[in-house]
Amino acid sequence: MIAPLHPAMAQFDVLLLSVHLLATVYMTGLVWFVQVVHYPLFAAVGAEAFPSYERSHVERAGWAVGPAMLVELATAATLLASPGILGVTAPAIGGALLLVIWASTWAAQVPLHRRLMGGFDARAAALLVRSNWVRTGAWSARSALALWMLLEGASS
Repeated sequence: MIAPLHPAMAQFDVLLLSVHLLATVYMTGLVWFVQVVHYPLFAAVGAEAFPSYERSHVERAGWAVGPAMLVELATAATLLASPGILGVTAPAIGGALLLVIWASTWAAQVPLHRRLMGGFDARAAALLVRSNWVRTGAWSARSALALWMLLEGASS
């Protein structure tokens, strides 16, 4: 439960938890869309148009995911740095899930997208879909956790 120092702190805690939830739920919805709709359609683009399509995808995706991922990271770090807000366990679990997401992004998805920029590769595309389940699952778990944290914080 939140243990605010004074009433204004309680408002800040609820705002922080709300922004955290919004960024996390946004990313969860986006990753599910990409996982079940967007990535599987890569094969339908056509070999000739694919390199241009993939470059455009990467550029546009950065605008769609970058700000939300940074807000999510900043709010998660603030929750971790403020153990009085909810204690340490829930923010630590959320932080660990976020580490999994960022590690998967930089170790798997980014290299696969770079590989696909050179042209459609069915094996790389299939690996992209399979490896993205890690992020899809982790963001789904983070959404449930972020909702729980907000409800827990708002109820105190």
